[in-house]
Amino acid sequence: MRTLQDRLAAVETHVRNDNVTVMIIGLGSVGTYLLDYLVSRNDEAVKVVVVGRNYEKMEKNVNIVRVAALIRGLNRTAIQIQGGVDFTDVDSVQAAIEKYEPDFIVNSSRAYPGLKYGSISWANVRAYGIWTPLAIRFTKNVMEACDKADTNAVVINTSYSDAVIPWLKSAGKAYPDFGSGNMNHLIPRIKFAAAEMLGIKDFWNVDVMFAAGHFHDVCISKEGQTEGVNLPLKIYYEGKEVHLDHNEIFSRCKIAMPVDAQRNMMNASSDYQIIEAVINAVRTGEGHRVFIPGAFGEIGGYPVLIGYRENRLDAWIDESVFSFDEMNKADRLSMALDGVEDVVNGTLVYTDHLIEKARKAFGVELPKKVAFDDIEKTAKFIIDEIITPQLAKKE
Repeated sequence: MRTLQDRLAAVETHVRNDNVTVMIIGLGSVGTYLLDYLVSRNDEAVKVVVVGRNYEKMEKNVNIVRVAALIRGLNRTAIQIQGGVDFTDVDSVQAAIEKYEPDFIVNSSRAYPGLKYGSISWANVRAYGIWTPLAIRFTKNVMEACDKADTNAVVINTSYSDAVIPWLKSAGKAYPDFGSGNMNHLIPRIKFAAAEMLGIKDFWNVDVMFAAGHFHDVCISKEGQTEGVNLPLKIYYEGKEVHLDHNEIFSRCKIAMPVDAQRNMMNASSDYQIIEAVINAVRTGEGHRVFIPGAFGEIGGYPVLIGYRENRLDAWIDESVFSFDEMNKADRLSMALDGVEDVVNGTLVYTDHLIEKARKAFGVELPKKVAFDDIEKTAKFIIDEIITPQLAKKE
């Protein structure tokens, strides 16, 4: 694929010409929420293309979004539906990309739709990394299609990007530019908690610098603690640093949330935030900070700046507060707690601890290493030997 800077330059031209196309691949709950948010921008310059196998199913989701938006007086966005696209077939995805020439591609496809993997893994093995082969299964096909299409699109991935994007990069494959969700779900919680502790109402004036891997998104959100890991965190109010007890902040991040697909409102919001950051950077010239899992193929999550430097639109890891090494160290500790020891040379390495826990919880023997060429086989093993039996127990 072309460099991110070259593709951002192409997107920049389309933004300035008020002709922006967003392609959503997979219109499940994440994709449908994102479609709703994009339509609610009420921006005639933005067109949305939704892509998937089942035209009729997508049409129903599109219609309810269009009608609901127009009730609110917010429906100036053109929407097109492309059915008959098989995510297991690279050529099928490639044809859709070439047909619509999108500026943004949001991959919200899932190898096992309709299931929150954490509903199985957290209670049993207390880790999410076990599902990495499933998370990458369609993503690798989408990225191969992007590469073959030589797209100018900026690509956003929605599923376990902390490990998926590094896995693709380490294998020498095309990889998404941004990941959404995960650590980004924690940032608003931290802002709310800091505002409570400061006794202020304008929580929108609280700013955060933070880095963490996926484990801590779940652990802090569910339990309000960090499992003893010292995470890089600084809090600012109206531009000035404030010193608050970090453990107290994290304890206040434990707030009641749905555990079903409704949670995907947050993931879709992260997708929207990235698209909005690029568009607004072009239109206003101002930079925007977003929090990205798997940023630029690095394991874990990092603060990322989107804006202009050296007179060109760009994106880069923000090291203005914490060094990359500080953040990477915390991310690797977090990902190890999530069951991912490393991602190196195209191979996912599970931790011994996860392998032992999976053996006790599910009666299965995970491989220590999963090579890139074994993704399909391992994903099928996980579905057949873990997901299917666990869902059967719940029936």
